Amino acid sequence: MSSHSIKALSTHLINQIAAGEVVDRPASVVKELLENAVDAQADTISLEIDKGGMKRIRVRDNGVGISKDELHLALSRHATSKITNLHDLENVQSLGFRGEALPSIASIARLKLSSRAKGSSQGWCLHGDGKEIFVDPPEPIAHPEGTSVDIKDLFFNIPARRKFLKTEKTEFHHIEIAVKKIALSCFETQFSLQHNGRSILHLLPALDQESANKRVADICGTAFIEQSFYFEHEAADLRLWGWVGLPTFSRAQADLQYFFVNGRVIRDRVVSHAVRQAYQDVLYHGRHPAYVLFLELAPKLVDVNAHPRKQEVRFRESQLVHSFLHHSLKQALADIRPDDVIASAADKATISPKVSNDNPLQAIDASKVHSKTQTHYPAKYAQQHLNLAVKETMAAYKQLHQPYQANATTNLSSSNNAVSTPVPLAEQNAIPSDTPTTAETALTSEQKENNTLGAIPPLGFAVAQIQGVFILAENAMGLIIVDMHAAHERIRYEYLKRSMAEDNIRSQSLLVPVSVSVSKAEADAAEQYATIFTDLGFCLDRLDSEKLIIRAVPSLLKDSDVAVLVSDVLADLLMYDNSERIQAEMNTILGTMACHNSVRANHTLSLPEMNALLRDMERTEHSGQCNHGRPTWTQLTMQQLDTLFMRGQ
Repeated sequence: MSSHSIKALSTHLINQIAAGEVVDRPASVVKELLENAVDAQADTISLEIDKGGMKRIRVRDNGVGISKDELHLALSRHATSKITNLHDLENVQSLGFRGEALPSIASIARLKLSSRAKGSSQGWCLHGDGKEIFVDPPEPIAHPEGTSVDIKDLFFNIPARRKFLKTEKTEFHHIEIAVKKIALSCFETQFSLQHNGRSILHLLPALDQESANKRVADICGTAFIEQSFYFEHEAADLRLWGWVGLPTFSRAQADLQYFFVNGRVIRDRVVSHAVRQAYQDVLYHGRHPAYVLFLELAPKLVDVNAHPRKQEVRFRESQLVHSFLHHSLKQALADIRPDDVIASAADKATISPKVSNDNPLQAIDASKVHSKTQTHYPAKYAQQHLNLAVKETMAAYKQLHQPYQANATTNLSSSNNAVSTPVPLAEQNAIPSDTPTTAETALTSEQKENNTLGAIPPLGFAVAQIQGVFILAENAMGLIIVDMHAAHERIRYEYLKRSMAEDNIRSQSLLVPVSVSVSKAEADAAEQYATIFTDLGFCLDRLDSEKLIIRAVPSLLKDSDVAVLVSDVLADLLMYDNSERIQAEMNTILGTMACHNSVRANHTLSLPEMNALLRDMERTEHSGQCNHGRPTWTQLTMQQLDTLFMRGQ
């Protein structure tokens, strides 16, 4: 037994220890105070920051306030209005609930807490200077309904902690990020942020889709909102909604990723893994997706008390959550077609040609529905906004592109729900030129009569080929440039994936079975998830507690290092309850096959062949990127072309 006697720590030291868990920099203080303000039902919150928060942090709100009798309790450890029993803890819906923030902050800074409760005629305040404080009764003050927390000289009594703080600019940057995260989770609340007397952010309440888009643009940038789409999906009592960046809007760092669970911003390996897998087939190597996503589920299905700062959560059904996120996002990305992207650009060009800082967005007033997933885009081509010059030249335009009629192959007349099967270019050459086009026959008599913009396919009509590499096409917006190899590679790749799925995965027995040494936990996982391996074409047996033997593999993987692959899959299953490595490995092989079977550079295409490729792109999933993540096409609007040649300047 130790010779040292056991002593109870003082309340003040306990608070300072807790402060080390809750507060490590000024941004941590801001986060805790903002969460308290949001939980107090405030719809207006203002922040004043001096010297990166090291000198002063002041947060004011118009929430329910704190009564005189409860001011001392608000500064007492583990005192809270948000939970009273275990049932409340298991169903927490507030952002804060542990009752640690205010007393912890008060132990390491000079604090003034002022508040006036709703319906009260008098405000009250308490002062502290970092000691065992608040023995004096509250003082009466003039104060509007709500609460103000004024923090000065953070870590003044813990100089060692203060030495770890960075520059004023860096600390304020962290504060700004914290404010933006809270502002994204509370669209109905107004936020303002000042630094050294200068206004940095002023976010008005966002009560409809248009104003919500504006808030996202103000926080994430106009470029993000212009190159993302909004979607909603519900299944298995889970709801996912938010803004998802297009694969072409990728980032060098994971600096534009916001994920909220029941309104709480979190970092979670299950979530990040699911999102990463959803983008796996469309994102360029080494790049990161951008998104602002919100997951809603029953509070009892998620433990928000897993981290002192409430930055991590635990899902009761992590495999269900992973599968839901992965498949929802993957399907949403797959459902994007060129017409959606072109429509968004058309809306911005015809309805709002100039984007201002005051109004960077237009209201979303049309939606595209895919089963239970709703994907919202700006309004599609509207008759009242048609470019008159385009309408007047449609007749000549169609006459110029009569060769386009030659691409009406059977693969372009498949059902609306099915993705067309690409026809080899050699076969496309043999199609008679007088065959009516699918696009032409699909037009209504009214469209034919009026020559409306609807007669122009999203990717337009081919006009030329450049150096045997790029296809130039004209659409209603201007010029389309297509990388023909990348585009055909994606079409072939999706075709091979569908063929393999329809034909099921074929398994091939190994002449010499491969043994794999694994941990006991991994061997147990191999037995637990045996059906997953079987469905993917593997035959695994367990020889002993730490050894597996592979007797059969998917035929596509017969030349792969299956021992390493199985080990990696088992590691994924133990960590995420899910793995896509086997499918990803097979997709890599299919991608190589698609690449070798795609039209090559310097291959001359006729206009019918080029137009057939454009029509296939419009019907193929993920056609905006090849399977390596490179873009397959880009749009240059007439406005952009005019700018290049200084027309109208």
